[in-house]
Amino acid sequence: MKKKRLANIVMVLLIVVIAVTGLLTAFHLRGGEDGNLGSLYKITEIPDNALITPGQEGNVCTVTIVCDAILNNLDALDKEKAPYVPKDGVILPKTRISFARGDSAFDVLQRVSTAADIQLESSWTPMYGSSYVEGINHLYEFDCGKESGWMYKVNGRFPNYGCSAYAVENGDDIVWCYTCKGYGKDVGSTWMAAEDLSLIHISEPTRPY
Repeated sequence: MKKKRLANIVMVLLIVVIAVTGLLTAFHLRGGEDGNLGSLYKITEIPDNALITPGQEGNVCTVTIVCDAILNNLDALDKEKAPYVPKDGVILPKTRISFARGDSAFDVLQRVSTAADIQLESSWTPMYGSSYVEGINHLYEFDCGKESGWMYKVNGRFPNYGCSAYAVENGDDIVWCYTCKGYGKDVGSTWMAAEDLSLIHISEPTRPY
């Protein structure tokens, strides 16, 4: 009887230890006492209208870069990437930038990233005639799960073609979002859920454009 009681006590203590360890791990991943989350995040502040080119005042859009979905999926995040995730999930606050006629969503992303000193890596996809955004601020596809990667939306809608194919228009509000689950479902996209996504990249189109 005593042995059974002792075994029960040991089991309870083991469960408590496991639970506490889990809580401490989660706290650490969320940038606990060591401030790991966002510790390497740094951009160059862009003054208002600094990216408005004289003569292009009639062609102005805004660009925002966010990765706030990661904050709800820190357990899936590559630990080495935690320092690049801002604590509020905002890599680039909404920034006004002018553009020339024919410029694409990718063109303005390149310029604003250069101005803010934000790391950007991309590759050209001949099949779709569009650039594929591999990483922004050192956050890449699959860094936060097998369905993670970068997507973009314009005026609240997610185009189903590549960022090089979208011609920017005056007043456009472009937001680059990092998705972690559902190939964009967690950031508001729905069209990709209906496609066979096993062989495509997140920010690439699902059909030639």
